[in-house]
Amino acid sequence: MSGSVQVVQKLQEQHQLQQHHQLQQHHQLQQHHQLQQHHQLQQHHHQQQRRYESSYHLSTKSSVSKQSFSTYKTSSHRVKTSVKTEKVQQELKLSPLPKRAKRTYLAMDKDKEVIGYVIPVFRANHDVVRGLMEAQEEDVTEEGINYVAMRNLFVREAREALDVKVEKKTRTKYVRESAERLEVNRTMDEWAEFRKKMNPDNLTHRPEFIVKPRGQTVWEGKTVKLHCTVAGWPKPKIAWYKNNVLIDAKAHPEKYTVESNYNMHSLEIKNCDFFDTAQYHISALNVKGESSCVATIVVKSSISETCLAAGESSSSFPLHGVTFETTIIDKFEVAFGSEGETLSLGCTVIIFPTVKRYQPDVVWYRNSVPLKPSKWVHTHWSGERATLTLVHLNKEDEGLYTLRINTKSGFETYSAYVFVRDAEVEVEGVPVAPLDVRCHDANKDYVVVTWKQPAVEGSSAILGYYIDRCEVGTHHWAQCNDNPVKYARFPVTGLVEGRSYIFRVRAVNSAGVSRPSRVSEPVVAMDPSDRARLRAGPSAPWTGMIKFTEEEPTVGVVPGEPSDVMVTEATKSYVVLAWKPPVQRGHEGVMYYIEKCMSGTDTWQRVNTAMPVKSPRFALFDLAEGKSYSFRVRCCNSAGVGEPSVSTGEITVADKLDLPSAPGNPVATRNTDTSVVVSWGASKGVTQLVGYYIDCSVVGTDVWMPCNNKPVKQTRFVCHGLTTGVNYVFRIKAVNAAGYSQSSPNSDAVVVKAAISVPGKPTGVTLLEAVKDYMVLGWTEPANNGGADIRGYFVDYRTVKGNIVGKWHEMNLKALTTTTFKAENLKENVFYEFQVRAVNMAGVSKGSVPSAPLECKEWTITVPGAPVGLHVLEVRDTSVVVLWEPPLFDGRSPVNGYYLDIKEASAGEEGWKAVHEKTNKMKYMKVTGLKAGTSYVFRVRAQNIAGVGKPSATLGPILAQTRPGTKDIYVDVDDDGVISMVFECSEMKEGSEFVWSKNYQAITDTSRLTITHERGKSRAIFNSPSLDDLGTFSCVVTNTDGISSSYTLTEEGESAHTLGISAHRIWCSPVIPFKNEMAMELLEKGRVRFWTQVEKCTSACQVDYVFNDVIITQGKKYTMNFDKSTGIIEMFMDSLEVTDEGTFTFNLVDGKAKGTTSLVLIGDEFRELQKKSEFARAEWVRKQGPHFVEYLDFTVTPQCDVLLKCKISKKDAGIYEVFLSDDRGKDKSTFNLTDAVSMSSYFYFFPSANSSSEIQVTSTEHGIILYSMVTHYNEDLRVGWLHKDAKIAASERVKSGVTGEQLWLKINEPTEKDKGKYTMDIFDGKDGVKRVFDLTGKDRARVVGGLPDVVAIQEGKSLNLTGNVWGDPAPEVSWTKNEKALVSDEHLMLKFEHGKFASITITAVTTSDSGKYALLVKNKYGAEAGEFTVSVYNPEDEEKEEKKD
Repeated sequence: MSGSVQVVQKLQEQHQLQQHHQLQQHHQLQQHHQLQQHHQLQQHHHQQQRRYESSYHLSTKSSVSKQSFSTYKTSSHRVKTSVKTEKVQQELKLSPLPKRAKRTYLAMDKDKEVIGYVIPVFRANHDVVRGLMEAQEEDVTEEGINYVAMRNLFVREAREALDVKVEKKTRTKYVRESAERLEVNRTMDEWAEFRKKMNPDNLTHRPEFIVKPRGQTVWEGKTVKLHCTVAGWPKPKIAWYKNNVLIDAKAHPEKYTVESNYNMHSLEIKNCDFFDTAQYHISALNVKGESSCVATIVVKSSISETCLAAGESSSSFPLHGVTFETTIIDKFEVAFGSEGETLSLGCTVIIFPTVKRYQPDVVWYRNSVPLKPSKWVHTHWSGERATLTLVHLNKEDEGLYTLRINTKSGFETYSAYVFVRDAEVEVEGVPVAPLDVRCHDANKDYVVVTWKQPAVEGSSAILGYYIDRCEVGTHHWAQCNDNPVKYARFPVTGLVEGRSYIFRVRAVNSAGVSRPSRVSEPVVAMDPSDRARLRAGPSAPWTGMIKFTEEEPTVGVVPGEPSDVMVTEATKSYVVLAWKPPVQRGHEGVMYYIEKCMSGTDTWQRVNTAMPVKSPRFALFDLAEGKSYSFRVRCCNSAGVGEPSVSTGEITVADKLDLPSAPGNPVATRNTDTSVVVSWGASKGVTQLVGYYIDCSVVGTDVWMPCNNKPVKQTRFVCHGLTTGVNYVFRIKAVNAAGYSQSSPNSDAVVVKAAISVPGKPTGVTLLEAVKDYMVLGWTEPANNGGADIRGYFVDYRTVKGNIVGKWHEMNLKALTTTTFKAENLKENVFYEFQVRAVNMAGVSKGSVPSAPLECKEWTITVPGAPVGLHVLEVRDTSVVVLWEPPLFDGRSPVNGYYLDIKEASAGEEGWKAVHEKTNKMKYMKVTGLKAGTSYVFRVRAQNIAGVGKPSATLGPILAQTRPGTKDIYVDVDDDGVISMVFECSEMKEGSEFVWSKNYQAITDTSRLTITHERGKSRAIFNSPSLDDLGTFSCVVTNTDGISSSYTLTEEGESAHTLGISAHRIWCSPVIPFKNEMAMELLEKGRVRFWTQVEKCTSACQVDYVFNDVIITQGKKYTMNFDKSTGIIEMFMDSLEVTDEGTFTFNLVDGKAKGTTSLVLIGDEFRELQKKSEFARAEWVRKQGPHFVEYLDFTVTPQCDVLLKCKISKKDAGIYEVFLSDDRGKDKSTFNLTDAVSMSSYFYFFPSANSSSEIQVTSTEHGIILYSMVTHYNEDLRVGWLHKDAKIAASERVKSGVTGEQLWLKINEPTEKDKGKYTMDIFDGKDGVKRVFDLTGKDRARVVGGLPDVVAIQEGKSLNLTGNVWGDPAPEVSWTKNEKALVSDEHLMLKFEHGKFASITITAVTTSDSGKYALLVKNKYGAEAGEFTVSVYNPEDEEKEEKKD
């Protein structure tokens, strides 16, 4: 066959040569010109051959191959062809080509004029082409073959262009075409030079920037990326610098990302802020030298989106020349929440000055990532307060939250950490839920699910995880894996293309399975290219042009082989393969078959025999651990199955990812009263690190508690929520996808207490007095003393002349102990600026804000100077006490009073108003009537005869809010009648002391009070109480955040001052406190009991019993009792007579203390009580003889007989008669029960004990009731209850009794201890019966979690809440709103699923949906209610109310 082909090829060559000579004879001139063009192009392409694979090189190889290749067959199987040269013979695998029309290689215009030629594309893969290039370099005769092929090609195709038309070109067109050719040549030369430099086979050369990084200007909060391309050999090393400081991207992964791929380098800067404005250098270094380049990044603050949204441009606002000052107050602190709860964070923002219609840009961040509103995250900006609400907390919500306020003049931020604790587990010992479930590498039928391991493994190590999936729009969860997977990464297959799925993960250990994690974001099963096209959005707009492209027909063509088959993941549980689709695959798409071959065999087995996969990813399970396998992939379509890909090589089925190594030794240091800073060494050699978990334990215990429930990647963490004064140790463990590392060694024990730091800056540096050569300065002490007392102050000064300021100089070498200073040796008429620094045992603070330029010039004013030393005490929701010191400069006359001014912190200067009208002569004042949660600013002005002086430096802003846990002073009277005032503080620090004062001045007369301290409690004891002790007593705890309180004693119990200070009355004689006032109780036999109870008394306490101001004593009518151990005082009366109407009084005397309590019984109340007493006594008398327990009654039997019945007791022996009479006559029936024999036979005929039923159980809102019904009950029946064969003692929680014919045992608030066997022992005098009931394994219905306390939701939104319930048997569930039962409808849907999850859904909530809701659960062992409040708000209504205010 090959011989015949060679003969045909030779005949074709001869025929082509003949045609060539004929054409030369007829068209010598034309062909000469065309050959010149042909040689030029051939030389040009030949120069570019080694620089890149050009279409000319491919076409020449193709033409040569056509002469030596055998004719291929048009079938679905590939054909092997050969290329022969003089030196080498090479076998190539070519992709099959379908039959088609003969291709023309001449390029013609619309007039069929030849304007060039087209080189056919050589069909082979990249490796084959590179092999042909290398063969050409080795064989110099290849160039001749190329020339012959091109000549023959040109001659053969030139016959179709015999009619040559000559086109006349203008000079302009000729010049343009020449310029274009020059431009093309220059471009080709540049590319050649570029390829030469990028080719590693060339000689080494120093780095050179082909593409330099470009400077950029970005908005704050955005991400910017610098790109560049660097050439050089050997491959240069790259380093990035910021302002000549090396950037360590690994140390700050949350800020920087550095990438280097194929000589392309980039630096990504995330969440840009003002401090990212800098010059960024990139340095490239190799053995030949170093090159660098610089780019400048400028970060600008963003324009308020609120203004732009309103249709106003920034220029329409009066913002030019306005500098905004932003202050964040009422800041949220470190917060703690539990899973399922709702948590709100908020800050009050003050922006000065206030510009109408201008609003700042409010952005919330979590771990430096901006938060977007979602069903889990709600943000609100009221114009003054920014609020972030986290609905249904999960551990994914844990992190550092930052509030950023962007204005035209800059930005202000505040950050605090939010911790999310695990919800209580339903079964003790099971692990907590995993977190951060994400989906990656989604394809048509495949997705990789990843998650993070929880911080708590439970009572035993986690054995693995279960992955569940749910199709979006349904509520059916399907488990994806039968056996738990150990890795925190799992490939899920079998998805349906085009459908969306969500996933969740559950952890399992030997104790059971955890709760499911929060569901992942929905992911669509589709081809990644389709997803990218959908994300790209709409195509380019219509341009009015339509372009047609002729595509090669591929129907009926078997697809080629996949490429780059590799193993992306390999564990002992599964292996994941990935590959690239074939180039030749057609428009109908391809699917894949995967084959495996075990090491040591040649047998290939198809893995997915039932159905080919659509995605270029596949996960293989059920492989033998420790064995080696090879894998390959085949493509298939409707035309058939293609050839297999290249094998992956042997892959061993085993875990490729190792557990991380143990972190380094942790070091714990003091931070605050409730937090400790822990730092540790990073795990060495760890790959794919997820983060670290920190555990803490109280010294002396072996109970470890997690400090964080979301892993952190930094090697430093602040552990909050610790108990002050307790010793803790800490340990660290690292985690990656493979699992947990070994725990690090325990840290040294550290006591939780605040660390001492340098104090804050002093404030309010003002001029108090000025003379020719000295000035008196005053300032306010810093708000933060750094955890230690301020030891003094240093004053610095500098001269000011115009806009030129001098250097700072110290004025005092020894620290000042006061907040005033006399600056001497100054020059007259010279301006000075001053700053003050505070010092404590930790060091010197930063300098205060410099004062305004002050002129050293003698004052001639007559009014007093400004008061100094303003500070506040006793800050509460509606009040605050402001104190100050008098001015140093009194003016021409002494100061005779003060005025206190106040304004809200957000108001302007026009907002100042006086607190009082008349002059205040005191140096303190209590301001009342404040709004809770509002910040205020204060100032004081002094007055003398000449007038009112300048106001003092402002104090504040002060937030009107009572600190959590704040306690007030209270008055206590002991057993001896000693009066004292007590103040307690639970936030005592090292060095804290109680300081008492009277009228806010130091107590100088110590003979009046004796002060004692004991364990956070201070007591001020009055030695001899008298009117001299009247006044306001206050107590301040030093070294705290202003903890203080006061108590005012006045003679008449009303305020004697005009300051508005609330007063409390105190008597010179102490009062005995009563726990209960006198009460009355009606007893059996009609007796009346009067009683009361005192809180405490001594053994010497005496009681006088008084009736209508007359002391009564014990006798026949009255019986008294006083139990001093319990404090109960009782008086009994056998009956009430008409003369007993009046007032009953108990007078108590206990040393100096006295007490009185009374009860008035007059009028209708007395007469009604008297009737009840008489009736009760009559009933008791009746029951002393034969009597009816139940009076005569009748019932109708099923046989229509009338049965008359009554009930008597056993001891009621006698003759009973029944009389029956009407108009016709009368009759009598007598029954004799006097005979003992008949009595015995009658009563024993109906044994009471045997008539009792089995014990049953019922539930109430308070607990459960065990009961038995007795058909025949008599008073001699004795009943005893036993629990676990032990007699039950009666208490407030467990009670037993008889109601009618029911014998019952009530158990309120049952616990686990109440489970077990209960026995009811019944004895009727003759027989005994025991009824047994077992409560083992039974659980009362409970609401175990999931419901928040309060839900705030915007009108129009949908509310969905799910409560977790528990009980055995499964409880009955109902919902109520405002104590009314709810019924499911279209607006309100109620569901109860799996016996555990009760959900309520309210669609499009309105304000009418606000109210108090409850989830009621009940089974026969108990009932419980989970209550929550729903508040629906309308933002528009809130804005209207704010405008009205």
